[in-house]
Amino acid sequence: MPRVKRGNKRKEYRKKILKRASGYFLTKSKLYQAAEEAVERGLKFAYTGRKQKKRQFRSLWIVRIGAAAKLNGLSYSQMIHGLKLAGIELDRKILADIASQDAAGFTSLAGQAKAALQQAKTSKPVAA
Repeated sequence: MPRVKRGNKRKEYRKKILKRASGYFLTKSKLYQAAEEAVERGLKFAYTGRKQKKRQFRSLWIVRIGAAAKLNGLSYSQMIHGLKLAGIELDRKILADIASQDAAGFTSLAGQAKAALQQAKTSKPVAA
């Protein structure tokens, strides 16, 4: 089997790592081994951050919907349940946008949710 020295490929790979580490503090931006560890750690944080971003936005949307629902006399859970009963299938992102941009539109949605809740309450037989 022929001998492989890896000269150019090794230099290219190390340069790529050091370029990614530029701006890091002290040896983390200068020395390959320290830079490699720092870059790996940074990539791990970036990966988890992309997942957390989705959670945080959903949480923000829920807070916005809940605040707008309170102004219309409903809790968040009642609002979502009423919309489901009314057959309105809007996701939380769109509902939060409507709540912040179009108060009148959200009020009409809340009215439909209230009506659906009332109808479900009256049509439901009472179990003894």
